[in-house]
Amino acid sequence: MYVVVVGGGNVGYYLTKELLAAGHEVVVIEEDQGRAKQIADELGSIVVANDGCEGRYQAEAGMARADVMAAVTGDDAVNLAACQIAKMRFNVPRSIARINDPKNEKLFRELAIDETVSPTRAILGVIEHEIPIHDLLHLAELEGGGVQIVEAQLDAESPAIGRELRELNLPEGSSIAVLIRDEQAQSPRSDTRLRTGDKVLAVTSPEGESELRRLLIGE
Repeated sequence: MYVVVVGGGNVGYYLTKELLAAGHEVVVIEEDQGRAKQIADELGSIVVANDGCEGRYQAEAGMARADVMAAVTGDDAVNLAACQIAKMRFNVPRSIARINDPKNEKLFRELAIDETVSPTRAILGVIEHEIPIHDLLHLAELEGGGVQIVEAQLDAESPAIGRELRELNLPEGSSIAVLIRDEQAQSPRSDTRLRTGDKVLAVTSPEGESELRRLLIGE
C-alpha cells in the first residue's frame, strides 16, 4: 500500500515509522526544512520538504498513485485543505484527517473527508468509560455521522427505570440495540423492563439524541 503522510511532527513521524515497519511504501510531506531533514536522516529519502497544501508538492510526493493520504499536522485548517486537494485533484481513494478541535468534526464530515481521528475525543472517551457520568456516551458514528451508537448507564434517577421498552416512545430513527445486565449482553425485547444498573446501547440520529437522553438519563 502506498501512503502519503502530510505533517512530520511526532504523530506523522511515528505513523510513518510504523507504516514502514509494516512493509508499506510511504512519503512524508513536511514544510519545516529542519524537521524534514531530520526525518530523512532517520528514515531515509522519503520526505518532500514543502507545503502539503500545494498541489505541485502533493504531485511530487506521488499523490496520484496513493492508496491513502493522512493529514496529521497540528493545524485543522491545514489538514482539511490537504485532504481536499488530495481528493479533488488526485482522486485519492481514502483520506484521513487528524482533528485537534472536536468542534471541527462536523465540518470535515460535510466536506467528504473519509475518516477523521480526534485525539481529544479518544482521550475523552477513555475518561468517560472510567468515570461514571450522567449522560450519553458516544461509542461510534456511522454513515458520515448520520447514525450514532451511544451508551447509557441507567441509575436510580433514570425516568426509564421500571418501564418496558415499548413504553419509552423512542424518537424516530432511534432503537435500543443491546441491553447489558449483570455484565451479560442480551437482545432486548419490547416487553423488557429496565432496571437500575442496566446499561443500554442505542442507535440514534443527531436529531433524536436529545430526546433519547431525556428518556434514558433525564433532564
